[in-house]
Amino acid sequence: MAQNIRDVMTADPTTCAHTASLVDAAKKMRDGGIGNVVVTNGDEPCGIVTDRDIVVKAIADGRDPNECTLDDVCSHQLVSVAPGDSVDKAIGIMRDKAIRRVAVMDGGKLTGMVSLGDLAIEGSGEKALDDISAAPTNN
Repeated sequence: MAQNIRDVMTADPTTCAHTASLVDAAKKMRDGGIGNVVVTNGDEPCGIVTDRDIVVKAIADGRDPNECTLDDVCSHQLVSVAPGDSVDKAIGIMRDKAIRRVAVMDGGKLTGMVSLGDLAIEGSGEKALDDISAAPTNN
């Protein structure tokens, strides 16, 4: 069983500029087979947008996905852990904040993402993962 985040994280997460359209992000998600992209302002991560954000915060409100930017719908608070942090720490953060993804930052640089799915595959803290999955989503 993995003990550290670096053992379970997905390295080199997909990013998109905060000024990019929802269509741009959706294409990256489709092409990468992923459900989120990290939103950046220059080289700095400044948020995260998920496929659900695109649907619930934009499409459902009738916003044009070609005109709406990631800055308009992303979660601007990017929660993070370090590569050397324990898997238990990530689980605790996910549970406390009712989130399903945590960025991995090393020396201020984005190096990975850890998702609920990554932890489920690893089999780490199964009860905690059940709790996170059952938690209300953050909109």
